[in-house]
Amino acid sequence: MRHIEEPGTTVTTLANGVRVVVLAMPGIGSASVSVFVRTGSAHESARLNGISHVVEHMAFKGTRTRDCQRINLDAERLGAEVNAHTDKDHTAYHMRGLAAHAPRFIRMLGDIVRESTFPEEELERERRVILHEVADDEDDPLTIAFQLFDRASFGTHPAGQPVIGRRANIERFTRDDLLGYVQRQYSGANMVVGVAGDVDAAAVLAATEAAFGGLPAGAENALTEPAWVGGVASRRLVGSSQTHVVIGYPIGALADEDPVGPMAAAVLGEGMSSPLLDRIRERKGLSYHTHCSADVLGRWGQFVIEASVAPEHLDEFCAEVRALMRELARGVEPIHLERARNQLTVRSLRSMEQPFRRVEEACLDLLFCGRVRPRKESLARLRRVSAARVAEGFAAMLRAPVAAAVTGRLPRRARERIGEILHG
Repeated sequence: MRHIEEPGTTVTTLANGVRVVVLAMPGIGSASVSVFVRTGSAHESARLNGISHVVEHMAFKGTRTRDCQRINLDAERLGAEVNAHTDKDHTAYHMRGLAAHAPRFIRMLGDIVRESTFPEEELERERRVILHEVADDEDDPLTIAFQLFDRASFGTHPAGQPVIGRRANIERFTRDDLLGYVQRQYSGANMVVGVAGDVDAAAVLAATEAAFGGLPAGAENALTEPAWVGGVASRRLVGSSQTHVVIGYPIGALADEDPVGPMAAAVLGEGMSSPLLDRIRERKGLSYHTHCSADVLGRWGQFVIEASVAPEHLDEFCAEVRALMRELARGVEPIHLERARNQLTVRSLRSMEQPFRRVEEACLDLLFCGRVRPRKESLARLRRVSAARVAEGFAAMLRAPVAAAVTGRLPRRARERIGEILHG
């Protein structure tokens, strides 16, 4: 089944449910090819936490016809980059290179995604590599803060688990565990192949049919939407000279197609003239690093404020964040709405010029919205967002339980104090 989402964008669904999106970019010499799978850490039980990430690593360690050295050489002899990433609600495999090679990239990714054998000796080596990655996270106070923040946000729901997984699980996973997980999760109903560039759409479709047409159709991987829990978590880390803090509230999901969450994040903290950076950094000097973002996933979203502060400034920082949120809930100044809208518009237009970003957005749209949202439609939604809607977005966040995490060098009773401040 084939249909046109908007000019230059074609979506075809194979008989087994695999969707193929081709994004025509005439005049672009390179192409991006990605395979997105609807499975990630939020689909894992506690016992399997981290397995999606291990599978992603191990997919490149050997297939039925190629060892890991050949996989890398086959890509690099074409001048191509091959990579992958795991998130809470998806796993993705990527190749970027010459547009003329796009059908070959699809075949090579099909081999990696479908034919990986997870050799035992490679698993033992890669296990050590991933454990080094875990150790890096354990040494990073801000990464720990974000892991605690996710647990504070969603409690025991799998959405609160770390993508990288638990050390004990990584040490325990077997080849059979990986093979069983792929067999359960990697099916046609959960896969999107995306290509962006100056490519031959018919050749792309033929290559996708050959590489993925034999995949079992399966059923959509179920994921219960997590309930927002809220709470404050803390961890004192020896050797830290700063306090690292993450504060957040629930916002809409990608599937909601509502830009209020990203707009609110841009209003509060996008750019040096935003209220957050102007007050926290420029006027009060409370932090060098402070940032606000909207983390919008398929079925949930988090409004996130992060900063690194001196321990003696933690209370004042949290009080200022709370005050700014309350001020914006009472009303958003037109100049800040204009700034935020234009910043998001420019970001959206810039992504249209980048094959990789276009593929990523289109594949996630298909997985979680069921369609590729036309860019004109998305920009029109941004234009329609009023100051009153953004203010109500801030008010709705403040009505929810705040989630927060602090790590590093902690002042006495830090967790209790910031809980009291952020709850007003």
